[in-house]
Amino acid sequence: MAQYLQVSTATETREQAVELAKSAVEARLTPGAQIIGPVTSVFWHLGEFGTGEEWQLLLKIRADRYPEVEAHLLEHHPWKNPEIAATEIVQGSAGYLAWISDTTAPESS
Repeated sequence: MAQYLQVSTATETREQAVELAKSAVEARLTPGAQIIGPVTSVFWHLGEFGTGEEWQLLLKIRADRYPEVEAHLLEHHPWKNPEIAATEIVQGSAGYLAWISDTTAPESS
């Protein structure tokens, strides 16, 4: 099982992405967040085809904290049913991975 994950979600505006990132970092669920955008999305939603601009939010986390991160994102996200997806980080520099662990350890919350 992976020890680290990259979790992604998206918001409609940059401001929403910044607020979501701030709340996750302040809760020590991630040591930092990256916001990328705007990105163009092409999708089916509620039976209709659409396109739009979104801001992607990336969080690097400890895998054992995923349930907390997902719950936090669902609670604070402006959308009712947001995309929340996680991919394994299979390798990373030792110092970077230690930073993730040290900053987000449950006892440091």
